[in-house]
Amino acid sequence: MGTSTGGGKLAGHLAVAGAYAIFGLNIVFCKDIANAALVSPIVLFTLRAIGASLLFWGMALFSPAERVGGPDLLRIVAASALGLFIPQLTFLKAITISTSIDTAIMGTLSPIFTMFFAFFFVGEPITGKKAGGVALSFCAVLFLIFNSFHGESTGTAVTAPLGWALLLLNSLSFSLYLGLFRPLINRYSVVTFMKWMFLFSLLMSLPFSLKGMMVMDWSVIPGKVAWEIGYLIFFATFVAYFLIPFGQQRIRPTLVSLYNYLQPIIATFVSIWAGLDVLTWQKVLAIALIVAGVLLVNRSRAARP
Repeated sequence: MGTSTGGGKLAGHLAVAGAYAIFGLNIVFCKDIANAALVSPIVLFTLRAIGASLLFWGMALFSPAERVGGPDLLRIVAASALGLFIPQLTFLKAITISTSIDTAIMGTLSPIFTMFFAFFFVGEPITGKKAGGVALSFCAVLFLIFNSFHGESTGTAVTAPLGWALLLLNSLSFSLYLGLFRPLINRYSVVTFMKWMFLFSLLMSLPFSLKGMMVMDWSVIPGKVAWEIGYLIFFATFVAYFLIPFGQQRIRPTLVSLYNYLQPIIATFVSIWAGLDVLTWQKVLAIALIVAGVLLVNRSRAARP
């Protein structure tokens, strides 16, 4: 299903960039929902899985039918655990017990993990250009974070030890997903792959969330929080997780993960737009270096077909 043409690669870059731009706003909305303390992390994940499952299975009705064999279904179960259930649940829980800056810093580790996992599992070489590009973007995003975060919006003064563990597990899990499953993703259309991914992740979450969903008082949820949950379900789940495998079929795992560094850039511009921060030369320099790092990784040698 994948493509290596110039146009295909450009489409892959744009798709992944769009997904991580959506995730950048997602962080802001997730913090608002967490602060409201009305929806537990596991219930919120289940709502996202229900919405995305309905949307992807609905799309499948209008798409060419594809049969997924038993062995691949088992692989998709593992992919849904590593790429959806564990990363989303650990993130939604971690932001309630972690500071904003610690959350952002731990998010910078994902491209580094992905580079090594892609080397071990799909033979993606670690070249000087690739390592240099990842290192350049990593240092630049840390520089941006320390020049952009001036206060905490979560009310959390110190990240709890469990918060550190959850953030680390979040990065490791999604990096493993990116490094392990590109060959599987290439065998199927995005709709086929994601309809099974979300169905399996929904089944994983229901035993933990069903009671909470039944006893929850839905009438007390403010309109603003309801709209933010809607954004999470449609854009940050359905749209973003359509774009990521679309990009995975066209560009390398390390490049996909490197777009994770768009999130602090988006958060910075949102803060500036909201009047909570100002644009400085340090921020402009950091953003330019992040982009330079991505371009350097893009020019590095790829794995042999």
